[in-house]
Amino acid sequence: MSSDNPTAHLAKFISTTSIDEISEEVLHEANRTLINIIAVALSASNDPSASTLLNWDGGKHSERMTTVIGKGQAHLERAALVNGYLAHLQDYDDTHFPTILHPSAPIWPTVLAIAETENLSGSEALAAFSIGAETACSLAMSIHPWHYNAGWHITGTVGVFGATAAAIHALKLSPEHAEQTLGLAGTHSAGVRETFGTNAKALHAGNAASHGLRSAYLVKSGFTGPLKFLEGRRGFWAIQSPEKHDQTWIDNIGTTTQSWQLLSNGLKPFANGIVSHPLEEAVITLRNQHNIQSEQVQSIQAQVHPLVIELMNRPNPSVGLEGKFSYQHCAAVSLVDGSAHDAQFSDERVIDPEIIELRDKVSAQIDKSLKEEEVHVSIELTDGQTHSIHIPSATGSPSNPMTDSQLDDKFFALSNEILGEGKTLKLLKLLKEINSAPNINEIMNMLRTDHDE
Repeated sequence: MSSDNPTAHLAKFISTTSIDEISEEVLHEANRTLINIIAVALSASNDPSASTLLNWDGGKHSERMTTVIGKGQAHLERAALVNGYLAHLQDYDDTHFPTILHPSAPIWPTVLAIAETENLSGSEALAAFSIGAETACSLAMSIHPWHYNAGWHITGTVGVFGATAAAIHALKLSPEHAEQTLGLAGTHSAGVRETFGTNAKALHAGNAASHGLRSAYLVKSGFTGPLKFLEGRRGFWAIQSPEKHDQTWIDNIGTTTQSWQLLSNGLKPFANGIVSHPLEEAVITLRNQHNIQSEQVQSIQAQVHPLVIELMNRPNPSVGLEGKFSYQHCAAVSLVDGSAHDAQFSDERVIDPEIIELRDKVSAQIDKSLKEEEVHVSIELTDGQTHSIHIPSATGSPSNPMTDSQLDDKFFALSNEILGEGKTLKLLKLLKEINSAPNINEIMNMLRTDHDE
């Protein structure tokens, strides 16, 4: 039976759900997303655009200064903005497979800023993230696929509600204030897919984190926001998913009839659009099995899920960020380099003559029977040989998740570039033990370049 006031129902879930009602499985996955997002943001922190964003107005000074990952400190709202941007810049962050929402990039920066400011415990931070992620993913399910198909970038449009929910829970706002906060934050629900391949895409996650945090603090200070924001005649569902929505995802949130959506989330082994990950895994596997060199390749042909063509058909990317959304480039660098990390998506790699020549030999055809994480790939060689493979569930998908050991390896590879081996190992240990930490201060101090141990 549908709720008469789904926004209020959602607000009550956010405000009143305790950590005792969140399973150990969900909390463990929340911890894994934190480990992943810290490494990804650290790795991205040296990108020049991060400093541009951090310093564009000369910097703001406030008594509420919090950590910018891989940098120094900034006002907590600016810190959330930049950390959200860093978390999504490399497209190496996690993905909710049913909807292609990236939950961690907009939500964890909000949680970390509030936890550092309000001296929250590690378990309180995990709980706030879990509530925020469940809110964002369930709301995303309520509008999937109509909202995304219309051209909205769901990480920006729905991520702001997840960041807001996490802030509400962390600040212990009442259900009445929570409903207003959701409405206030919803006015910042924005982002379109035309931005893919540019810095603007990652800014969606940063804006969502910043606006969610700001909305919660404003309502806590007496600011007001609209009620019934989801279901209102000119509310979120009516305006941003006018074709259709499914309210039952909100009606059933937190109940035994609906599994927690964080368990349908996946951590990425490759630093690019997730729908091409099966293709990359297939090419790398064939390359390694048969010692294939680029000059031997006559063609690379793939049968793919429709979203590969919808999102990643860019045969001639001109900059690295575009390469992350080119299935042709993803296949080419996978064959040449045997990997697809951020280094494979630099501006220099995109214009490398060997890569360009191989990209021209890559093609894909849609097979609507395939799952998002599935692919068939054949590599034809100039000597007439053909090597083929079927990947039914790519690594990082919910049915074939990255193991804790694989996540450790990813964390070390990315964080060691910035922190060095000793600090990286210490930070990983602290992150794994966050559930028992009285606060997150030691973790945040280690993430700042202006802090000496």
